[in-house]
Amino acid sequence: MTATQCFDPLALSNPGTCEVMNLEQLRKAGVSDRRIRRLCGPGGPWRRLHPGVVLLRNSTPTRQQRLHAALVRYGPRVVITGADALRAHGVQCPADGEIRLLVPDHCRVAPCEGVSAARTARMPAPAVVDGLPFAPPSRAALDLARAEPDPAQIRHLLTLPLYWGLCDRQDLLTELAEGPQRGTASVRKVLRDLEEGPIQAHGLAAQVMDLARLPQPTWDVTICDRRGRRIGEADAWWDELGLAWQYRCGPGTGGFSHLALAATGIVLVRCTVHQLKQVPREVAQELAKAFGDASRTPRPKVRAVPMTSIGDAA
Repeated sequence: MTATQCFDPLALSNPGTCEVMNLEQLRKAGVSDRRIRRLCGPGGPWRRLHPGVVLLRNSTPTRQQRLHAALVRYGPRVVITGADALRAHGVQCPADGEIRLLVPDHCRVAPCEGVSAARTARMPAPAVVDGLPFAPPSRAALDLARAEPDPAQIRHLLTLPLYWGLCDRQDLLTELAEGPQRGTASVRKVLRDLEEGPIQAHGLAAQVMDLARLPQPTWDVTICDRRGRRIGEADAWWDELGLAWQYRCGPGTGGFSHLALAATGIVLVRCTVHQLKQVPREVAQELAKAFGDASRTPRPKVRAVPMTSIGDAA
């Protein structure tokens, strides 16, 4: 007589897909449809996220679990776009609305709660992050912008990949030209008026700040003497120390204002946008050293006046 082992479905685990499985996978694992229905029923240990898609936990799904569930629901050929894709590429932006998917145009798309699936003939080559396929930054930003009626919000969305150095304005223009043109008039107008240089520079500087681990400065100020007379500009300014940072320096820019700033006793760090891109760690080290130097010297008798903000992606 042979003893048979009793299979316990609660011992199932699928960490590679964040504990999300479809019915076919569960059947192959030896769980019957009847048992699945009971385990997903009221008070059961599992939760049904979509038709045919089960979370092996009875808890509120995380965003990552919802992404895996959407891919299990629509199949392996879909690509995640929108805010989730931007976040996967390193952009700090909220992703708490609908999950946006791109689906090949020959596939049938069934409605699914919390998921917006758009059929397209232009499926992008995905970047795989943590086992999930994400659209390139330019496509992800434009997929969000096309659905946005507010020009100010469109501008904010389009500045995100520029701010984080993930693409340039021409990448956005090319992606827009190759996609559907209907309803893109507002997006085209915003892109025409968008000045990418200051946005990119500010984003690169913010990343250097993360490396330097310094207190946040005041961005984009004019430095004046006590009588209010202009001395020069600083792209970043630590008022309590009198530390200034100019990161958009280059031939023919800024005149000799940096000499006037240094003459007041201000500790000044200067670099180029090229250095922000190529040697961010070296710039961060120089900035941290200057912060220490400024903390040990008397604060100069100057004051800072905010200038108009140059970017809105922070």
